[in-house]
Amino acid sequence: MQKLKHLVGGNDLVVAPVVFNPIMARMAEEAGFQAVYLSGGTLGWVKCVTEANLTLPELADVAVDMRAACKLPIVLDAGGGWGDPVHVHRTIALAEAAGFAAIEIEDQLLPRRVEHHVGIDHLVPTEFMVEKIKAALAARTDPDLLIIARTNARRTDGLDAAMRRAEAFHKAGADMLFCYTRDPQEMRTVGERLPAPLMMFAPPDGFGTFGLSRRDCAGLGYRLAASSGTAFAAMVKAVRQSYLCLAQDKLDPFLGRAAPRRR
Repeated sequence: MQKLKHLVGGNDLVVAPVVFNPIMARMAEEAGFQAVYLSGGTLGWVKCVTEANLTLPELADVAVDMRAACKLPIVLDAGGGWGDPVHVHRTIALAEAAGFAAIEIEDQLLPRRVEHHVGIDHLVPTEFMVEKIKAALAARTDPDLLIIARTNARRTDGLDAAMRRAEAFHKAGADMLFCYTRDPQEMRTVGERLPAPLMMFAPPDGFGTFGLSRRDCAGLGYRLAASSGTAFAAMVKAVRQSYLCLAQDKLDPFLGRAAPRRR
């Protein structure tokens, strides 16, 4: 099993599907993925709360369960890192203890505002986020743990301002940059300006109909593409249909008729 640090040090794009339990992690491994993504937003949906309600120990517990069943490297969506720079030391310590291969920390204001989920972000100053990155690097004892610095400034101040933030994060020592945008042309601009390795979100509908192919993204310096919620949406759709069919005495068209059991 290759370490994530080695994978993103290559020339290919590593796609990491969202997982939040051991069976999903094992299915991701069986499908041929090389890494998985523990999304805070998706885990919040699973628990019927917003991401702001989640604690670091909760996500660490999920990771331990998954690692007992699957050895794929796990990328942690850590949101704002659970505190100010001084608090990030414990965040990194628990992330290492849980066995995460990478931790994604973004420039969101804490406590996180619920408006984030409808596209309205409240960000900390660039200098504050730089101090948080430096604190994470100082706290790291595992040289294989990747510190990913994410900015959502494209939503608040435009793409150029977001890239200036990302450049400051790079100078602070972040191992990987995530300048959030889902627009193919903006992603091309980011890749042409910022240094590799870069992180991105995988297109919700896959790369087949997206404006950039996997090869295009890799050529632009993207090395990690996290799928943040697609598998969860598929699960919700399948379970809802199964429950409705059971409640209405109908055959679930997704599963079809069960094979007869042997007596």
